[in-house]
Order: sequence, then C-alpha cells, then structure tokens
Amino acid sequence: MVDITCVVDARAELGEGTLWDPNEGVLWWIDIWSRLIHRYDPATGEDRAWETPEYLGCLGLRAKGGLVLTMANGFHFFDPETGRFEAIADPESHMPETRFNDGKPDRQGRFWSGTMFEVPGRPIEFVGSLYRMDADLYVYRIIEGVGCSNGLAWSPDSKTMYFSDSHSGRVDAYDFDPATGDVENRRTFIDMTVTGGVADGATVDAEGCYWVTIPVTSKVCRYDPDGKLMRAIVLPTDLPTCCEFGGKDLDILYVTTAVLKRPAEHFAGQKNPGGLFAIDAGVKGLTLPAFAG
Repeated sequence: MVDITCVVDARAELGEGTLWDPNEGVLWWIDIWSRLIHRYDPATGEDRAWETPEYLGCLGLRAKGGLVLTMANGFHFFDPETGRFEAIADPESHMPETRFNDGKPDRQGRFWSGTMFEVPGRPIEFVGSLYRMDADLYVYRIIEGVGCSNGLAWSPDSKTMYFSDSHSGRVDAYDFDPATGDVENRRTFIDMTVTGGVADGATVDAEGCYWVTIPVTSKVCRYDPDGKLMRAIVLPTDLPTCCEFGGKDLDILYVTTAVLKRPAEHFAGQKNPGGLFAIDAGVKGLTLPAFAG
C-alpha cells in the first residue's frame, strides 16, 4: 500500500510547476489559472502564496537569489522578498494565441520553458516552441511546431532529454549534449495513444526512470529508460498535473492536481481535488541546480 497524503488542500485551479529547494527544504509550486506562486514548507505545514500579474508557466531557483520563471508573457526573474518581477525576454510577444507552460532548469544551470496554443473554441494549432535560456540571458528556440509543451526532464547523466507535446500523443526522447544544450535524434519514448491519457508534468528519479502525471486517469506512472511501464500510482482525485521529488532524503514524490473549473459534481467521491499530494514512492529523486544567470 502506497502512502498518499494531501499536504495542502489548495483546491488549485491548475496546480503545476513543482520544484524542490534543497537548501531551504521547501517545495515551490504554482497555480497557473489562479496566478499564484506557492511555497510549501513540510517542516511547518505552511503554504505561502504570492500573486502574479499573468498566468504562470513554470519556475526554477536562481543562483543569485530568488526565482526565474515564465509567465504568459515570457521569461522573468522574481524576488519573493520584495514581490518584484523583472522581465527578461518574450520570444513570442507577436503571438497572442500562445502562452508559456511547462519547464525547469537543466543540470548545467540553463533554464528551459515551452509554449502552448491556447485559444478557447479554436482547434489546436501546433505553433508553439521549446526555448532554452542560457546564463547570459540569451534565449534560443530549440524545438518548433508544438501544441502544448510538457513533460520536460533529463536522465541522471544528462545524455537524454525527455519532452512531450501533450497534443501529439507521445513523449519523445532526444540525445542531449550537456555542454551545449543542443538536442538531436528525436524518437518516441512513450506512445500515449497506446497507454491512454495525455502526458503532463514529469521528473526523473535517481535510477533513471521517468515519472509522468496523466490527467483524467488519476495516475502518476513510472517508466524505465527503455519506455517500459514499471508502475502506476492512483491518486484519490483524477487530475494530477506535475510531479517532483523532495524531502530531506529526496524520497517523497510531490504531485500537484487541478480542478480546471469543473463543476463540483465532477469530483463526487474524490478526495482533495486541486490539492498538493505527498507520496512515499519508495525511490529517491534528484535535485536540479539553480539557474546560473
């Protein structure tokens, strides 16, 4: 029996962006649609929140202090002490139909975030991209033709990058050059049309296995480096959205969930929809370094 605990009953509209801070011993996470940055301290149970001016995409720690993040309008720095946001770059300022979504730092201190098409009532267009921001704050477009950027993670040796376009029906793997941040040799890692569901936020554990949240199914799934399903953990609510390891020993899998403006009757029989959950997964994760810029 897996121990699953709701640690913050936030009822988040769209919880995402889990990131463990090993120095402070806290978990950062976001609620995209509610425009909130959360900081959960497992030692005290306190969950503090900051409001943001735009929809959030993702966040990372910054070596110089504070956070680096994306909002709907591009890359920013954020200082939790002052509440100040500092704009860096918006590579899709000419594209009002897209916004930034999933991302995180890589193990070499660069920051990655991808965009998604989001126009209610219109068919999905594959016009988004995945971007890499280096320490000099220059932003590079790495992958184009994306419907919804998600599932970004790297193998422990940084030789493989995982990335999913949620609307493509698959999770891809790429050869990754740690020195340059370049990618090549795309291949299908998980065929979601076979497994069912849509790939959302993801992470990699210390054994090199890929954990991915699959909304609507209630599942967080673990795949080995060959793409074979090893394990599926079922949450008590049906919309898991992102996951990351944390805790003193990096052995707690934190999972965000969402309510997505669904009516209350949708969640009949479910527990803590939109909550932040902690799972004793039985394996350890890895920390990500702070953004070097």
